[in-house]
Amino acid sequence: MSGRKGRTGADEDVAAAEAGPGAGAAGATRSDSLRIRAAWMYFVEQKTQSEISEILGIGRVSVIRLLAEARARQEVKITIESELAETTALERALEARFGLRRALIAPLASAEADPTPVIGAATGGYVSELLAPGMSVGVGWGRTLFSSLPHIRARPLQDLRVISLLGGVGVARHFNPAEFAWRFASLFQGEGYLIPAPALVDSVATKQALVERCGLNKVLALADRLDMVLLSVGSILSATTFYRGGYLSDREQKELGDQGAVGDVLFHFFDRDGVLLDHPINDRVMSVDVDRLRRAGRRVLASGGQDKTGALLGAMALLEPTDFITDEQTARRLLAARHRAA
Repeated sequence: MSGRKGRTGADEDVAAAEAGPGAGAAGATRSDSLRIRAAWMYFVEQKTQSEISEILGIGRVSVIRLLAEARARQEVKITIESELAETTALERALEARFGLRRALIAPLASAEADPTPVIGAATGGYVSELLAPGMSVGVGWGRTLFSSLPHIRARPLQDLRVISLLGGVGVARHFNPAEFAWRFASLFQGEGYLIPAPALVDSVATKQALVERCGLNKVLALADRLDMVLLSVGSILSATTFYRGGYLSDREQKELGDQGAVGDVLFHFFDRDGVLLDHPINDRVMSVDVDRLRRAGRRVLASGGQDKTGALLGAMALLEPTDFITDEQTARRLLAARHRAA
């Protein structure tokens, strides 16, 4: 999915974006966002057309056409005049600061608003464009990912494999990892692979027995050949995955906090520097390990919220995502926090 595309593929991408639903400011389409990003990089960052082609993953002819259209629309004068310009600046700042291939920012009305719906909408549209026949995709779970489902463009994708990266959560009221993976795969008529075990077991011995004697090693081995992973993160500051189903005792919660835990990905707890904690709970989780996640060619992280700044900073270091989808308020907090740390 990476690398520079040919001219025909690039023009098809742009055409598809023009036909897609809005993903930026009110009334803006994905083609608007692509055009403004190209104009920003060319006129403000003074990148060459070839460099822009490489960054955006489209052909140079498409870049030339986008720049010409931006001038014809009078969006380019001394500055870029568009509602998307400020968002584009934030996206480019995130990309530079965290080494991302692509940052996608969803507008949010206020700092107090729940960002989950807008991040979910942006994630659904973005993932729809990334998926292709023959891919193997590993998926996590959470409110943000579930909210993306109505915004994903359903269509048959031949030989698509969807692997749930985490065992089941039995007491989740509205959703669990297995349900998300199944619904995600169904949208594309793909094959779904689940981890038929609890997300957290009582001991390392139980985990080893399930993996070695019950065939789970075959499911986990699928994660060695993932083209893409789609993940969100939980925060130690909010009652999300940590308390769902009573998986964490008060003692364990305190121990994790004392060790500097800021969040989790697939029930793997880490600190603000992205270091996995040396805690027994990380050895008892029935999920794909972080090393396997990092080997995926494309690592898409979708998350945001006032309580997730520390968790997202840690996740950036731990997962090294290639693509990051968030809201504008979270983006500003991340950039401000990273600036203070520097």
